[in-house]
Amino acid sequence: MKIQLAVSDENYEEVKNFLISKGIEIDDESEFVLTQRDKYVGHITVRTVKTGEKMHISVSDIVLIESYGHTVEVVTAEDTYTTGDRLYQLINMLDTQKFLRVSNSVIISKKMVKQIRPSVSMKFVLTMSNGRKIDVTRSYYNNFKEAFNI
Repeated sequence: MKIQLAVSDENYEEVKNFLISKGIEIDDESEFVLTQRDKYVGHITVRTVKTGEKMHISVSDIVLIESYGHTVEVVTAEDTYTTGDRLYQLINMLDTQKFLRVSNSVIISKKMVKQIRPSVSMKFVLTMSNGRKIDVTRSYYNNFKEAFNI
């Protein structure tokens, strides 16, 4: 059996070694995920879009995460990556004080928001640190206002 780990950096090696000793293989692309409650990951596993090379990136480098159908892109200031994780899995793995879901298809890093502009029909348009414009949809409008004390 293969399992992906979504545990804090402090516990990662201990949990990994324990599972390996029990005959469980650790694979960052497994469909099964072991998650640590109330702890957030410090990095996520991604693949580069150009070469498909697998790597770990720090969550502090993430500007936004966007889903297009079955493809989930992780965008940093320098590059865009893909991940096998789904948006609902990622939002549970990321610190809710630092990340916020703003639509059915986008999670943003709060610290990477450069500008917030109100729009019509209970929406906001965000300008992210990389210049990308993101819409906060009506379904997430109140959560966004609360998170940013607007």
